[in-house]
Amino acid sequence: MRRDYDLVCFDMDGTLTNIRSSWRWVHDCLGVDSEPNYRAYLNQEIDIDEFMRRDIALWTGVKPDFSEKDLIRCFQTMPLVGGIQETVAALEDCGMHCVIISGGIDIAAEMLTKEFGFEDFVADHVNTNPDGILTGEGTNKVNLEDKSVWVREYQRRYGVTVERTVSVGNSFTDIPMFKASGMSIAFNPTDPYTEEAATHTVRSDNIADILDYLIPGEADGPGR
Repeated sequence: MRRDYDLVCFDMDGTLTNIRSSWRWVHDCLGVDSEPNYRAYLNQEIDIDEFMRRDIALWTGVKPDFSEKDLIRCFQTMPLVGGIQETVAALEDCGMHCVIISGGIDIAAEMLTKEFGFEDFVADHVNTNPDGILTGEGTNKVNLEDKSVWVREYQRRYGVTVERTVSVGNSFTDIPMFKASGMSIAFNPTDPYTEEAATHTVRSDNIADILDYLIPGEADGPGR
């Protein structure tokens, strides 16, 4: 089958999930409020490392022995959009690489990668001791001010050009990904800037609806 693209980069939070943030999902699981931390970060009163440190401290304040297993249990109930399995399978059947680039938590991204067959992922890491208990620190791997760094890295790894890359996201932090891609899709965009920056906009509860733009003739295929 002819294909026009070789690499599809997906945001996670709000794109593959029905939640704003995987960090916030853990807060909600534990009944804590990170809004003051978020405001301090937005106002540049703290950097991203301190932001993660304060968020993790909220969790361990509730449960001092909070562990990686506890995170996994939280993410097992994380609400997802429909059609992820169908979408990844269809794209990979056409020979496209599918990856996740997220400022969320890597345990959540890894779970989605394994469950739905993404080829790779990158997201922020919550550090743990050898016994799995959280250390209180996090490792920032994805700069939310420029997620295009990881688009270019995956282009390099897979030998893919800008023109044959697609990025899918929902918020203004995904715009740098869009700019590093030949085509971009704003999936349920949360702000007008994201929609304006994207090649296409899709509003749906099923991410498989983006296939109409990615696979020639998909719109006329069986069941579509």
